[in-house]
Amino acid sequence: MATKRSPIVELFWRVHPALYRWSGGRIGGRLLGMPVLLLTTTGRRSGESRTTALTYFPTDGAFVVIASCLGEPRHPYWWLNLKAQPNATIQVGRERIPVRAREAEGAERETLWQAVVTTTPDYDEYKQRTTRRIPVVVLERI
Repeated sequence: MATKRSPIVELFWRVHPALYRWSGGRIGGRLLGMPVLLLTTTGRRSGESRTTALTYFPTDGAFVVIASCLGEPRHPYWWLNLKAQPNATIQVGRERIPVRAREAEGAERETLWQAVVTTTPDYDEYKQRTTRRIPVVVLERI
């Protein structure tokens, strides 16, 4: 059964980025069978930096992340921030990489979605929980 929002999940989301950053990704560097990165976006309203730990699927030198929000009816804040300002920074292990985000569409989206679902079937369950179209986001190095 795929993860659902709970007080424990909320606590984990708050603590995980600090542990990842402190350990250079040795702690919390893999979840649900996928590698983890830290995504730092600019808040669309506040203008402040916001960091979120996300699982990703590596493909052709880019990083694919899924804006599932555990299948909730709303998009995650990090995706809304990227839509407003697509330039961001990721940390993979100890390496910091400037990236530009774009939403995968059409055949590319379907191919990436299937690759991610094959790796982590939880995403298919998240899709069943919501009526919104879950964005497949490609973070490309800039």
